[in-house]
Amino acid sequence: MANAQNVAMPGGSAHNAPMTAEERKVILASSLGTVFEWYDFYLYGSLAAIIAKQFFAGLDPTSAFIFALLAFAAGFIVRPFGALVFGRLGDMIGRKYTFLVTILIMGLSTFIVGLLPGYATIGWAAPIILIALRMLQGLALGGEYGGAATYVAEHAPHGKRGSYTAWIQTTATLGLFLSLIVILLCRELTGANFDTWGWRIPFLVSILLLAMSVYIRLSMSESPAFQRMKAEGKTSKAPLTESFGQWRNLKIVILALLGLTAGQAVVWYTGQFYSLFFLTQVLKVDAKTANLLIAGAW
Repeated sequence: MANAQNVAMPGGSAHNAPMTAEERKVILASSLGTVFEWYDFYLYGSLAAIIAKQFFAGLDPTSAFIFALLAFAAGFIVRPFGALVFGRLGDMIGRKYTFLVTILIMGLSTFIVGLLPGYATIGWAAPIILIALRMLQGLALGGEYGGAATYVAEHAPHGKRGSYTAWIQTTATLGLFLSLIVILLCRELTGANFDTWGWRIPFLVSILLLAMSVYIRLSMSESPAFQRMKAEGKTSKAPLTESFGQWRNLKIVILALLGLTAGQAVVWYTGQFYSLFFLTQVLKVDAKTANLLIAGAW
C-alpha cells in the first residue's frame, strides 16, 4: 500500500496541475489544423452524388455513383501507407515539419479538385486525376491524424496524455460539421447553379484554410520530447522494423487496428455517410434537407 501511494503521488500532482498557456496553444493549433484536414477529406463524401455526375458521366447513374464511392474509398485504402511514410518522416526530421508537409498535400489536392475539369471536358482523364488526388488526400490524412496525437502527447505532462490527446478525437466530427455548413451556405448562395459550378466553391475555399493552417503550424515549436530524444541520440533508427518486426510491438498494432479502430470506423462512416447517401439516393430527400438532418444529428 505504501509503495502504491508513493508511486501515485507524482502522477497525481501532475494530474491536478492546471493546463499551461503553451499546452493550450499546442492543443488548439493541432486540433484546428486537423479539423481543416478532415474538412478537406470529407467534402468529397458529402458531395459524392454531384461528383458522380461531374466525373463519371460516361456511366449510367447507378454505376456512376458506385464508382464515385469507390473513388472515395481510395482515400481510405492508402491511409495506412500515409501513416507509415509520414510516421517515418516525423522520426527523421521532426513533428513540426511533417505537419507542414501533410497539410500542404491535403490543402493543395482539395483546391485542385475544385479546379479540375469534368468528364464532359477531358473525358476519362477527369476521374483518373480525381482518384489520384483522393489518394494523395488519404496519404496526408494517414500521417496527419497520428502525427497530431503524437505531437500533443509529447507536450502533455505525465498523467495527462489521454486527456490532452482526446481533443484530437473531436476533430473528425468538427471537420464533417464544417464541410456540411460550408456546403449549405454555398447552396444558398448559388441556388440552382450549385450542381453545375457552385459545388466547386467548398473545395476552392480550402485554400484559405490551408493558408491559416500553415500560419498556425509555422508558429508551433518542435515537441520537447522529440528534441530531447534527438539531442540524446535516442530517436529510432528503424521504426518500421521495431513496430512490425517484433512480436511484442506487432501484437499491439494488430489489437489497435482490428480490435479497436476497424469496428469504430465501420460505425463512424456508416452513421455519417451511409445515412446521407440513404436519404438522398434511396428516400430521395433533397440534398439541402439531408445535409441539415446530418448536421443536426451530429
